[in-house]
Amino acid sequence: MTSIRASPREAKHPVLRQVMDAVVADPAAPHSLESLARDAGVSTRHLGRLFRSDTGMTPGQYLESVRLESAQLLLEAGNEPVETVAGHSGFGSAETMRRVFQHTLGITPTTYRARFRTTAGS
Repeated sequence: MTSIRASPREAKHPVLRQVMDAVVADPAAPHSLESLARDAGVSTRHLGRLFRSDTGMTPGQYLESVRLESAQLLLEAGNEPVETVAGHSGFGSAETMRRVFQHTLGITPTTYRARFRTTAGS
């Protein structure tokens, strides 16, 4: 599986690379389609088209994927409560993070941590 965090290097368009780098650098920031487009100097419609053509996903799907991967890494390596992990990874609440984990991975964050926690993080 390719890391979603590594994908900015694969983006062809420089604007898309810039936006993806910003999301990866701080997944917990309050990224919205409008703020990402404004910061990149393009319209929201153009940014959406760039994402779909280069990545096959919407900006929102990309953001959720980056946040999910960030949460996975935090759960694997740390002992922070799930609510803290949700905040650090940009989900806003443990319930939102739980819904994304359940929908995408088919398990809860707590179950994910139990299965994939590294021994170094214990």
